This record gives sequence, C-alpha cells and structure tokens, in this order.
Amino acid sequence: MKATIQLPLFITLLFLIQSCGPEQQTAQQESIQEYPVTTIVKGETIINTEYPATIEGQQNIEIRSKVDGFVAQIFVDEGAAVKKGQLLFRINAPQYEQEVRTASAAIKNADAEVNTAKMQVEKTLPLVREGIVSEYELKLANFNLHAKEAALLQARAGLANARTNLGYTAISSPADGVVGSIPYKTGSLVSSTSVQPLTTVSNIAHVFAYFSFNEKQFLDFTDSFTGKNMKEKLKHFPAVTLLLANGAEYKEKGRMESIGGLINTETGAVNLRAGFPNPEGIIRSGASATIRIPLQVKDALLIPAKATYEMQEKLMAVTVNKDGTVKVTEIEVMDSPAGEFYVVKKGLNAGDHVVIEGMGGLKDGTKIKPVFASKLSAAKK
Repeated sequence: MKATIQLPLFITLLFLIQSCGPEQQTAQQESIQEYPVTTIVKGETIINTEYPATIEGQQNIEIRSKVDGFVAQIFVDEGAAVKKGQLLFRINAPQYEQEVRTASAAIKNADAEVNTAKMQVEKTLPLVREGIVSEYELKLANFNLHAKEAALLQARAGLANARTNLGYTAISSPADGVVGSIPYKTGSLVSSTSVQPLTTVSNIAHVFAYFSFNEKQFLDFTDSFTGKNMKEKLKHFPAVTLLLANGAEYKEKGRMESIGGLINTETGAVNLRAGFPNPEGIIRSGASATIRIPLQVKDALLIPAKATYEMQEKLMAVTVNKDGTVKVTEIEVMDSPAGEFYVVKKGLNAGDHVVIEGMGGLKDGTKIKPVFASKLSAAKK
C-alpha cells in the first residue's frame, strides 16, 4: 500500500521537474548580464606623458643702479625689445660729475709737481758732475721725482674711478632682450641697495622649460634609453612638445638638455630642463606650460584606462574566463599621467579578456555574458 502511494507521487514530481527545468534554465541564462569586453593585445606604441613646467628665458638680468641718485630719464617702456648696449636709464647724480672735475684738477696739480721735480733733477745733475754738491742731493732729487710721478699715477687712477662712477649714471642693456616692469618712475631715488631693480631684461631668443620627475619616473625613463651615462642617454631622448597655458601646441620642438644630479630628499623629485627656440618671442619668462614627452614602448600590453579602477590605492582590472566567470586582478602599469590607455607591466597577459565598463560591482566568480568591443562597434554602425 505504501509503495502504491509513492509511485504516483514520484511520477508527478518527475513530470514537474521535466516540465519546469528548461524554463528555469532559460530564465537563469536571461538573468546573466551583458558586459562589454576587450582583448589585451601586445604591440608597439607611443605613450605621451605630460608634466607641468615653468618657463625661464636664456637670461633674466636684473638692472640695478650702482650709484645713488634720482631717476632723471627713462628711455624704454615696459615690454619693449632692446638690443645690447641700448640706453635704458639715466641717473641724476651730480656728486660724480664733481668728482670728475676734482680728479681732473688733481691730475694737473700732480703733473706740475712732476715737472718741478724733473727740473730739480736736471739742475742738480751738473752740479754733482762738477763736484759742487754731493751725490746725496742728486739721489734725493730723484726720489722726490719718483714720489711725484707716483702721485700723478694715483691722480689719474682717481680720475678713471670718478669717470667710471659717472658712467654708472647712464644704464644700458647688457644683452638683447625684453624689458620687464619698471617700478621706479622719473624722480624716484634709487641706490645700489634698493630692494627692487630698476627693471629686468629677459633674453628669450631661447627659453628653458623646467619640470620634474619623481624617482620612479626617472628610473623608468632612464631605463628606456641606451647610453653609458646620462649625457649619452640625453642624446637618444626624443624631441619634446610644449603646450602653452591656453592648451595650444607650440610649433617649435624642444630638446632635453639636462637632468639634475640630485634627488630632492623632501619631495623625491629630479629636476629636468628642456630647451626651445623662441625666435618670435611668443614665450615669455615666468609663463606656465606643460611638457609632453613621447615614449616609444615595444611589446606593450595596452589596457584602456576606463577598464581599470582603484581599490585601496591599488589599480584593478576584471578579467573574464572562457566560461564567462570573472576574476578581479591587481595590475601594475607604467607610471604616467592618466590617458586613454595604460601600458601594463604586471598582472595581465596578451590575449586576456577584460571588462571595460561597469566592472566596479563585479566580484570573483560572478558569471557574465561578454560582448566584445568589436561586436559592439559593429552593432553601433
């Protein structure tokens, strides 16, 4: 009796399982979410890295007064292009004119004394020959002549010094360049101890862009170029591009010229300098810009930047196995500013499939339906 009761029940359950199984399986399959996926490929690429930079001219010369006086004349305007030797300022310092006149008078007096001493020697010489006076008198006359000649030389040196000081009242440009701001106006009192210079002349025919690498970036870049020393490595550095403050690309290419010999112990940075020709004077000293350095990488594993995310200061990617299950993987990339792609150094291999959107909510073992990027692009077309 017990067996006859269980047999119909077993058949009923079996029928229910058979009838509901395909529908449940179909529902499970429909519940698997689609995710866009791309394949990691290996190839040669150029990675552009960008660094903030400050611009300085080839020469930034502070123009200061070496003498005390009032600004009598200003011959240039702010922003004017000047040539070497061009007159910039004239300082009113009458005391130096007086020094020149005093020194000139001192020379005339010393010259007269020299002539008098010569006459004394000439007068004493025949008297010594005739034995009228002793040779002591002749020696004394010669010593007096030498003293007067020395005084004359000293007076001439004083005149030269006075003329030099007077020359400092006319201030000329020491180099070709562009005039900066002029804080002192006509009538202002200036001196060699004034806090601000009269102006600054910047030679900007060739400008320097200063920027820095951190220690890791420095090692990555130096390892990328051949050479026994840094000088040889610099020769293999590619031409660099300058991006101006408005985002425009400067038309002249620059060259890496020097790398600092020290790492800043406080910041861990290495200072670098790139030079750019500036024949039209478009770039000015003090400007801010961005240096773009191209780095050619062979056999690079590229992953889209949007296919990564950060978790606890680590960079992560989500890989997809053949059966559609995912795995969260920590990756290591070349240290470069964020762009469209990263170059993977560790964590992925060529041929791996990675999720490129919405991967932040996926966990290990989650099953997805991968839709490859090529199929997505074809569908969009």
